[in-house]
Amino acid sequence: MLVSMMQISAPVRTPTWFSRRRLLEEKLHDLHKCANLDQIKQIHAQVLKADLHQDLYVAPKLIAAFSLCRQIVLAVNVFNQIPDANVHVYNALIRAHAQNSQPSQAFETFFQMQSSGVYPDNFTYSNLLKGCIGHSWFPVIQMIHSHIEKAGFYADIFVPNSLIDAYSKCGPFGLKMARSLFMAMNQRDTVTWNSMIGGLMKASELDEACQLFDEMPERDIVSWNTMLDGYAKVGEMNKAFQLFEKMPVRNTISWSTMVCGYSKAGDMVMARMLFDKCPLKNVVLWTTIVSGYAEKGLVKEATALYDQMEEARLKHDDGARISILAACAESGMLGLGKKIHTSIKRSKFRCSTKVCNALIDMYAKCGCLGPAFSIFNEMANKDVVSWNAMLQGFAMHGHGERALQLFSRMVDEGFKPDKYTFIGLLCACTHSGLVDEGRKYFYSMEKVYGIVPQVEHLGCMVDLLGRRGHLVEAFELLRSMPMKPNAIILGSLLGACQKHNAVEVARAVSDYLFRSETSDPGNLSLLSNIYAQAGHWGGVADVRLQMKSTRGQKPPGASSIELDQEMHHFTVFDTSHPKSDDIYGMIDRVVQDLRQAGYVPKANE
Repeated sequence: MLVSMMQISAPVRTPTWFSRRRLLEEKLHDLHKCANLDQIKQIHAQVLKADLHQDLYVAPKLIAAFSLCRQIVLAVNVFNQIPDANVHVYNALIRAHAQNSQPSQAFETFFQMQSSGVYPDNFTYSNLLKGCIGHSWFPVIQMIHSHIEKAGFYADIFVPNSLIDAYSKCGPFGLKMARSLFMAMNQRDTVTWNSMIGGLMKASELDEACQLFDEMPERDIVSWNTMLDGYAKVGEMNKAFQLFEKMPVRNTISWSTMVCGYSKAGDMVMARMLFDKCPLKNVVLWTTIVSGYAEKGLVKEATALYDQMEEARLKHDDGARISILAACAESGMLGLGKKIHTSIKRSKFRCSTKVCNALIDMYAKCGCLGPAFSIFNEMANKDVVSWNAMLQGFAMHGHGERALQLFSRMVDEGFKPDKYTFIGLLCACTHSGLVDEGRKYFYSMEKVYGIVPQVEHLGCMVDLLGRRGHLVEAFELLRSMPMKPNAIILGSLLGACQKHNAVEVARAVSDYLFRSETSDPGNLSLLSNIYAQAGHWGGVADVRLQMKSTRGQKPPGASSIELDQEMHHFTVFDTSHPKSDDIYGMIDRVVQDLRQAGYVPKANE
């Protein structure tokens, strides 16, 4: 490698030049593992200065490093500077696209590779398979499978292992192909067994996975952890614990899987017991338990453990910060979210795009739009997730005009909106009553941006039209839906029918409701109230019979608030809170003040 670098170097080779070159080579050695974007950019600048940007050894490492930081545009720029890319450079870019959820671009690179006369190798096909996840990719995997057999790479065990892994992620038909491939293999290694067992566990084929696990000739720690993870994900924590106790060797992944599994199951006592017993706690395990407490709204426990985590001076990575911030966002735990933000600022840690996005999401969901917007505006490297998080923050708090202005700014700055952008836009229009704007954005999705509306977009549009009294238009849109409307869409339209006393539209909606496989109790209750409001007692009786047959009850409304490091949860007519008498007394006083001010509630609102 050193010789090849010398051949393209400058003619003057002083001792200083040699030492700089050697130092750069040392930095390049593990560059593909580096996740620090600033450091990668510095090395890239040194590569350009040394005129090594076209080197066929250096380029793949730079592409891999930029890919790890999700800077796929920079990775493509590195590739484009290579006049005669070889199979290793092409493989690096194909892998980068696959790892960054861009399978279509991975195949475009593959086709470009073929048209350039560069022959694929076994890694080429394995990299392509990494991006093929989901039912829709099953025919593509079969096509790759055929290419592999024709090219003669099937004998390399690495390749069929990749096929088994890809097939097992494609639903029942894919799992069937994975089984057939597994059974036909004369030679299997631990990766083969782990891939097959992992596929079965993901498909909830627990008994078959357990049987294969028992038949496995040599179990490494990955096999045990695969089984643990499968049991934990389907909530079979008793079986997971039995397996955990039998493990000859446990690593931090084993402990983290169990702690996470019990946290998801709501058993924080077992989660904490295992956490305390773990002999070697790393940042992943600490993050798992803190996130578990945060998701459950246990403020004191989550905050105390986070403080201990800080005192232990564990090096927080992006994954840890993002995980805890996401839990804070979902539970409304603003205090802990602020602690993390303060910790980041105090350490002078430069926020990555992902961490900034998590902070924006946390502040927005906790109702603090000011701090969220400040972080957003200060970001040096925004991505579409950044724009979506801020836009949805404005939308959920009723700032429709600001959301629309932000969208215009997003497009002006060259960012391409995605399906989540339009969910936020349509929600903003709904909460602010912007019907004309909502129609414009909804019908521009496919025509202007090539995004086919999905059930979430249609639901937002039905809700927007219904709230503003455009019930016939909303119902016609519902009828034109290519997919079956869900209970949420039906509920929003029924709620609009009740508000606007639209009994006839409600009757039409009820046809959809009664034909649905599962009748939502809340929607049936709404329909009953609409009929009762209109004096249609026969309709009330029919709906009541339907509710009785499904034994459904409308779930009570719930809310929560954080106060003095404690989450307070409330349901409708709840009297379990220790200060419920004071709370209801305050509500009575508020209602009395409203009446004295002249407010008269409307029964249909």
